[in-house]
Amino acid sequence: MRKFFKAFFMSLILFIVAYGIIGHFILDNGLGGSKDENVSDSKNEILFLLLGIDAQDSENEKGARTDTMMLVKVDLSNESVNVLSIPRDTKVNIDGRSGISKINAAHAYGGPELAVKTVKELLGLNLDYYVKVDYTIVEEAVDKIGGVEVDVPQDMYYEDPTADPPLVIDLKEGKQVLDGQKSLQFLRFRKGYKDADLGRIRAQQQFIKAFIEQALRPKNLVKLPTMVPSYYRNVDTNIPMSSLTKMALKARKINTDNITLNTLPGDGKWINRVSYFIYNKTEMDAMVRELFSEYIY
Repeated sequence: MRKFFKAFFMSLILFIVAYGIIGHFILDNGLGGSKDENVSDSKNEILFLLLGIDAQDSENEKGARTDTMMLVKVDLSNESVNVLSIPRDTKVNIDGRSGISKINAAHAYGGPELAVKTVKELLGLNLDYYVKVDYTIVEEAVDKIGGVEVDVPQDMYYEDPTADPPLVIDLKEGKQVLDGQKSLQFLRFRKGYKDADLGRIRAQQQFIKAFIEQALRPKNLVKLPTMVPSYYRNVDTNIPMSSLTKMALKARKINTDNITLNTLPGDGKWINRVSYFIYNKTEMDAMVRELFSEYIY
C-alpha cells in the first residue's frame, strides 16, 4: 500500500480550538452535565502526544507507522501552548524490539500505548495521554474557515498515480490562501526539501500558527461545532472528557503569540544505508527542562 504524507498534527488545532467549541456546544445543550461537574479538575495544564497515523482511516491503522509526532503541552494558567516536533526517523530503542528502530515504528509494533512509552523513555517525562487523527479532517476544517494563508517556501510538485486515491501536488512558491485540498498538498509534500523531514516540520509549524489565527476569528468560531461529526470519525484520544471540557472553557483565550513551536535538536545520518535522525542528547535534555520541567521524572 502506498503511503500518504498526511498532516495529522492538525489534531492540535482541533484539540485547543474545535474540540473546545464542541465542549461549549455540549454544555450549552445540556449534554455534559453542569459546568462545575465537568471542570472540577484542579490542574490547569495537560501534556499529550500527538500522533498522525500512516493509514487511510482508523479502521486500517493497525500496524501503521506514525507520519507525524508532536509532544504538546497546553497550559491554561498562562494561556500558552508548547509543541515539540519529533522527526519520524529519530533513532531510538523500542521496548520489546531488538536492535535500533525509527521512532515512527513504535505505533506499528504496539499502538499508541507503545508510541507514548517510547517518547516517555526518550525524553524522561511522565506522559500518559495521546491524540491521533486522520488527515481528512484537515481538508474539512480548512474549508470550514475559508482557507489558510501560508507562504509556500518553494515550488512543490509531486505525482503518484498509483496512490489510493491518486496523489497530485502542484503548488507555486509564494504567499497565498490555500483551500482544504491545497492545504493537504502543502502538508503532504516531503520529497523536495533540502533538509528532508526538518523542512517539512517547519512547513507544518508555519501552517499550525496560520490555521489557529484564522480559526480563532469570531466569524469562524461559530462554525466549528459543525465539525463534531468529522471529529468523531477521525480523532481518537484517551484524554478524559473532564479535561477536554476544561480546555473548552479557555481555548478561545489562547493567542498565537503564546504558542511555542520547537523541533527535537539533532542531525540526519545514514547508518547501513538507512536514513536516521540522530538527536543531540545534551541539547535535547536542555530543551525538555525548559519546556516540560514539571513533567520530568
